[in-house]
Amino acid sequence: MNRSIFLKQLSLLTAGSTIIPSSILAKPSYLQKLLPEVGIQLFSIPLLLNRDFEKSISMISKMGYKYIEFFGPYYFSSQSAKDRAKNYPFPPSDKPISGFYGYKESEINDILSDYNLKTPSLHTDLDTLENHMGKLAKAALECGAEYVVLPAIPPDQRTNIDDYKRMADRFNEIGLAAKKEGISFAYHNHGYGFAEKEGLIPTEYVFENTDSDLVFLQMDIFWTLAAGQDPIRLLNKYSNRYKLMHLKDMKENILFNGDGESFEEWITLFPNMTSCGKGIADIKGIIKKAKDVGVKHFYVEQDMAQNPEIVLQESFDFLTN
Repeated sequence: MNRSIFLKQLSLLTAGSTIIPSSILAKPSYLQKLLPEVGIQLFSIPLLLNRDFEKSISMISKMGYKYIEFFGPYYFSSQSAKDRAKNYPFPPSDKPISGFYGYKESEINDILSDYNLKTPSLHTDLDTLENHMGKLAKAALECGAEYVVLPAIPPDQRTNIDDYKRMADRFNEIGLAAKKEGISFAYHNHGYGFAEKEGLIPTEYVFENTDSDLVFLQMDIFWTLAAGQDPIRLLNKYSNRYKLMHLKDMKENILFNGDGESFEEWITLFPNMTSCGKGIADIKGIIKKAKDVGVKHFYVEQDMAQNPEIVLQESFDFLTN
C-alpha cells in the first residue's frame, strides 16, 4: 500500500476512535427503566400519616419514591372543604388526617429535604382555588410545587350540562389566577362526566373550552377505565394538556354501577384496585404514550391501600424495572 494513503487512513481511524457513536453509549431499550422517578399520592396512606407523619415519609423514601402529592384540606383551606372532609371514611382523630398533618409548609419542605423527596403538586378543593388562591399558591411554592390540582368537581355543581359550561369558564378564571401567582392549575378526572348529557360529553366539553395555557390535566387511569374510556385515546386527543398522572391497576375490568357520579360508586370500586402490573390495565403502553404527549409527573395512588408496605413497593418495583 502507498505509504501516504496508509498514513491518511491511520489518521482517520485514530481520530474516529475518540468519538464513540451515541448508539453505543445509549442504554439498550431492554435495560431502560419504565419511569426513572415515581411519586405517590398521599391518599394511599392517610391513616399511617395521621399516626406518624415523619415515619411514613421515611417509609416512602426507603421504598424508592422520589416525590409525593398532598391532598387537602389544609389549615388555610376554605371552611366548606374542612366540613366536607368530615365525610371522609376515616376513623375519628384529634390529629389532622389530610393537608400538611399539623406542619407548616416551611417545616414540610425541611422534612421532605431530609428524605430526598419533592412535592410537584398539591390536591385542593374548588372553594379554596377560587377564594384563597394567594394562600394556596404561597404554600405550594414554598413546598416547591408546580401545580395545584382540583381532584373533583363538587356533585352539586355538575348536575347538568349548563353546570359544566359554567365550570369551564370558572376553570379559565382559576387558571389565570394561578398563573398570576406563579403556579399552574390542573384538573384531575374521576369517572363522572363521560356519559352524554344533552348531546354533549361534559368532560370533553370542559377540556375543549378551557385555555390550554391556563388549564392542565391530570389523568387517573383507574377512574378513566372504570368509566369505560380509553386512556390512550384521551392522551392522543388532548396531547400536551396532560401534565400529571395517577397510576393504579385494576384486578378486573369492572365499570361503575352507574355513571360514576357519586362518592359511593367510587368507594365500591376501591377493592378492585391493585398494584401496578398485577391487573388488566396496559400500564406500560399508557405510560409510554403519556411521556410522548408531555406528562411530567407520575404518581402511584392506591386509595387507602391495604398492606401499603407491600402493595406500594410492588408498584414501585414494576414501574422502575
